[in-house]
Amino acid sequence: MSKILVTGGAGFIGSTLVDQLIIQGHQVVVVDDLSTGKKEYLNPVAKFYQADIRTPEIARIFSVEKPEIVYHLAAQIAVRVSITDPVHDSQINIIGGLQVLEACRFNQVKKIIFSSTGGAIYGETAVLPTPETFLPQPLSPYGLNKLAFEKYLHFYQQTYGLDYTILRFANVYGPRQFKGGEAGVIALFIEQAVTGQVSRQFGDGKQTRDYVYVADVVAALLKAKEITYAGAINIGSAEETNLLTLRQEIAASLGQDFSVREEAAIVGEIRRSCLSRAKAKEILNWEPRISLAEGIKKTIDWTKTKK
Repeated sequence: MSKILVTGGAGFIGSTLVDQLIIQGHQVVVVDDLSTGKKEYLNPVAKFYQADIRTPEIARIFSVEKPEIVYHLAAQIAVRVSITDPVHDSQINIIGGLQVLEACRFNQVKKIIFSSTGGAIYGETAVLPTPETFLPQPLSPYGLNKLAFEKYLHFYQQTYGLDYTILRFANVYGPRQFKGGEAGVIALFIEQAVTGQVSRQFGDGKQTRDYVYVADVVAALLKAKEITYAGAINIGSAEETNLLTLRQEIAASLGQDFSVREEAAIVGEIRRSCLSRAKAKEILNWEPRISLAEGIKKTIDWTKTKK
């Protein structure tokens, strides 16, 4: 078993990952500033440091804990925020990420696994589902900075021998999802439907996304630590779903309609996104197991019962 450090380990995906790592018997250290993560999601078996990845505290934590493997999930996650405040996005997703990489370098970390993004990196593309070989054309600072950090990983591997694997996520959803994140449309629609609020839909509803359930994403993250592959792997369903269909799926699972107010589209958001999963099948032996209908039902059940 390994000592594994997870940045963003109190967040939606991170905390779900931490739970599974602990089930596997690993010694887990969580670093999270709790800006979007929640204390109640922290696994009590994990050792927790409340810290900002942009600060020198990161170097101290690594020097004390000496992790063998690092999952880097801490990030500024909202495309819209990156557009209105690109400096803030860069400070977290580039400068904060470099602090983590430097800590890995100076403390002989064996491998880092990075949670990147699919749609925001590829931009608008007529090649759908989009493979990893497609030339990235990000349309937002969020996508630009994720791509830039991928290049830094290659540099650290070539220069310092730091092993890495990149997983480019589609739109992840499920229990514990942070409300308000760019990729949180399912969580937002469900939360607002369950509580009787009016949801906001930006654009005509015909824009598509590739939705993948959090447990499937975590399964891919777990597999990534077992392989040697220095490159990017898409993690998605390879299926396009538009917002109008998504609303119908949620309403069908709820057994009732819910109110939605349509508003103008957001500048910088792509029209269509769908990721090829062929490489994930080939390299990770991974495929999603939870259908959209089943995942929506699980998310509704969690939303209804959560405190």
